[in-house]
Parts: sequence; C-alpha cells; structure tokens
Amino acid sequence: MSDQSKQEALAEDAAAVDAPQGLEGDYEVVVRLMKENEELKDRALRAAAEMENLRRRTARELQEARAYSVAGFARDMLSVSDNLRRAIEAVPADRRDAGDAALNALVEGVGITERAMLGALERHGVKKLEPRGERFDPNFHQAIAQIPDAAVPAGTVVDVVQSGYSIGERVLRPAMVTVSTGGPKPAAAAPAEPGPVAAGAEDDA
Repeated sequence: MSDQSKQEALAEDAAAVDAPQGLEGDYEVVVRLMKENEELKDRALRAAAEMENLRRRTARELQEARAYSVAGFARDMLSVSDNLRRAIEAVPADRRDAGDAALNALVEGVGITERAMLGALERHGVKKLEPRGERFDPNFHQAIAQIPDAAVPAGTVVDVVQSGYSIGERVLRPAMVTVSTGGPKPAAAAPAEPGPVAAGAEDDA
C-alpha cells in the first residue's frame, strides 16, 4: 500500500469516529500524530530494506572480487603451462627409453614444475576442463573439427586438442575439442514404385 493510500485510510478511519465534545482540538492532534507515526514506520521499513539489499550486494561483490581477482594473472600463466607441456611432449619416447639419465631428469623436472603451477592455480579457484566424453557445451568448449563416430552420440566430445580452464563460473579459456557427428547418416530410402495394376481395375474404373 502506498503512502497516499495509507494516509487516506487513516483519514477515513478518523472521519468514521466522532470526536468527543469539547475535545475536537486534541482529537485532531491525535489523528495527525497517528499519520506521522505511520509515515515514520514506513520510512524505517524502507530504510531497513535498502540496508539489507546493500549488505547483500556488497557481500556478493566482495565474493566475486576474491574469486576473480587472479583471473588476469591466471590467464597469463596458462601460456606458461602450455609451453611446459610442449617441452615435455617434444622429447620423443624412444629418447626417454634410451636411458639418458640427464634427459630423463630434465623431463621429470619440467613435469614437476608443470604440476606445481597447475596445483597453485587450482588453489586459487582455477580448474582444468576435461570434457572428453561429455556433451559439447559452447559456453565451455570450442569445436575445431567434427568426426563421424557411430559409437558415440552426436554432439559428444571425442578428443581434447587443448585443455580449457575456468575460474568460478567464468571461462578463462575454452577447451578446443573435436565433436562426434554420430556416424554417417543412413541413406534415404528410395520412393516405392507403383506395383502392377490389378486385373479388372480398369473395368471397375
């Protein structure tokens, strides 16, 4: 109910009650005070509601600031993590199996560094997206190719070319994926040819 409606209702209530004889002045004062009291109560309720909304909005903004304050730094660190992964994959498997202790120690050290970086990012809310086998989601994935694969439903991520990352509800980098088209579509059935005319059909016509 609006302020004007409340005041009109109070005025109607006051008009419906006759003031005692000789106390008309005091009665008007009481009615005026009642109106002022209602106005003050309404203002107090509005102020309390505004303060509660402000408190909630401030708490939400602080939470978002904490969650996303490292987003820019984390996005820059993803390229460093990618380079560490490329350095590991650049060493052929046969070279690792050859027993070169120095080379194997180098690869292991780079791997430890990569895991430590990803662990530090995860402690700050950054999560690695591993969508293989999941339904393709354009909000988190970027399709770079489609592959016919009758073994999985259409729209399923069958391979991850580059890992994606998210922080909170936001995407730092979408995962680059290939998506199944569900295998080749069955060929359309040829339209049925009319059969032979039944004997006597022309006579019936």
